[in-house]
Amino acid sequence: MKAFMDKDFLLSTDTAKTLFHDAAEGCPIIDYHCHISPKEIWEDLHYDNITQVWLGGDHYKWRLMRCAGVPEKFITGDASDHDKFMAWAKVLGKAIGNPLYHWSHLELRRFFGYDGILNESTAERVWELCNEKLRRPDFGVRDLIKRSNVELICTTDDPIDSLEWHEKLHADKTFTTTVLPAWRPDKAMNIEKATWPEYLEKLGQAAGVTIKSFADMKEALVKRMDFFASHGCSLSDHALDYVMYAPASNDEIESIFAARMSGTIPTDEQKAKFKMAFMLFVAKQYHARNWVMQLHYGCHRDNNQPMFERLGPDTGYDCVDNSAPSVQTAQFLGELERTGELPKTILYSLNGNDNAAIDTICGCFQSDEAVCKVQHGSAWWFEDHFDGMTAQMKTLASLGYLAGFVGMLTDSRSFLSYPRHELFRRILCRIFGEWVEEGFYPDDIDTLKEIVRGISYGNAKKYFNFASK
Repeated sequence: MKAFMDKDFLLSTDTAKTLFHDAAEGCPIIDYHCHISPKEIWEDLHYDNITQVWLGGDHYKWRLMRCAGVPEKFITGDASDHDKFMAWAKVLGKAIGNPLYHWSHLELRRFFGYDGILNESTAERVWELCNEKLRRPDFGVRDLIKRSNVELICTTDDPIDSLEWHEKLHADKTFTTTVLPAWRPDKAMNIEKATWPEYLEKLGQAAGVTIKSFADMKEALVKRMDFFASHGCSLSDHALDYVMYAPASNDEIESIFAARMSGTIPTDEQKAKFKMAFMLFVAKQYHARNWVMQLHYGCHRDNNQPMFERLGPDTGYDCVDNSAPSVQTAQFLGELERTGELPKTILYSLNGNDNAAIDTICGCFQSDEAVCKVQHGSAWWFEDHFDGMTAQMKTLASLGYLAGFVGMLTDSRSFLSYPRHELFRRILCRIFGEWVEEGFYPDDIDTLKEIVRGISYGNAKKYFNFASK
């Protein structure tokens, strides 16, 4: 029987062990998509206890605790941090097969040096151990980042953001990790939201533009993109409820815009046309700037209305959307390709059934502008586990060019999430090792190491045009 989570965890062959320990393990981390706060990095936030850094804002853990019947008081309610941790430990101890079991124990090992297991009986000891470490002056968020060998981080930032914390971090030569903004204009695109007119006013103020038309809005967005670019931004990110190819004339878009500004909520068709016009405009801007466009879709959000009203978004009430808009996505990319304005693009779907569709779409739009110009993004959110990562990489290998893959991202709000990169790299090396051992690929260890280093680190650095601080 293999030991739980030893140094060769998930490395089922000698080839896998060699690839991980000699090629993947020492690679720096490039976290090109996450939701951590640049302000907290600048302030070098120190947490009072493990609950604050581990459970605060982590809807993955909240969701699992609710599945186990834990009262909301111990999840997002007014229970003490100690009692919340005890409730989490009890649930985690029985979370067999859930990726949170692996993530959590990797985090305990890598950050706190705890090699045991966390369950109801060990919870008090782990609570004391972690809190003792967190009280040390060298356990602020900057130290957590340094301990994880993180070379570069891209946060997720709204077009109206001042980027003041990025400016401060850039000027701070004592912190060697590069922290860059990433452009996330969802609030500008979501015309159906009640807060949209209010948001446009803020966008106009940030850009120095009075927004009364779609043309004005585009002018404001261009000015804010220029501002982001001056702070090192080289990628965008979009959360799309759906992808619908719905072209419309400029006059029709201006009419939809004017009606919404007067208080008329657009129909579904009008909403789709406006969003397509928005996406075509910003995508062409990305191409002109050599920015990468990331598209996340396949999620249906905020399904539990009472809890959404109580807790707000991103609190654990989202689900996988069964739709697979492969034709619409291909049409959208095809329209950009028709005018020679398709940017480098990464496609992510929350539905693992979309893997083959995504890889065949990617294959339609490759060129010598970049290795794997259109990418199949890493297994995301509900797919971010052993089976999901394995399926994504094997499908990409079967239908595309796995050697050009830009690899893993955390997509996390937690400073303890970096061991997800380790888990990903172990799974990658496991796959390669099995293929070699089974005779699917030769024992060409030098080429294999080159591929592993590329996927773990080098491909992302080149694809996103990143430079170290």
